[in-house]
Amino acid sequence: MVSATQVLFIAGITNLIFLVLVALTCRCITGFKFGIKWLQKSKFKKLYDWHCYYWIGFFVSVIIHTFLAFYLFGWPS
Repeated sequence: MVSATQVLFIAGITNLIFLVLVALTCRCITGFKFGIKWLQKSKFKKLYDWHCYYWIGFFVSVIIHTFLAFYLFGWPS
């Protein structure tokens, strides 16, 4: 059986993965000089098709991570 601590850890890793995916597909972030060529590639366009879902996944994982952190460790004092 999976413990709450393990789910908390997995949610934290999931936060990082979704954050990277959001950053890679965000036109505002990748629109700088280093990202101009990236925006024109077909790989970016395939990733960008899922951009809204990356945001949803990120918010869900942050909510799970937050609630489990409060449940396990309590309110910070």
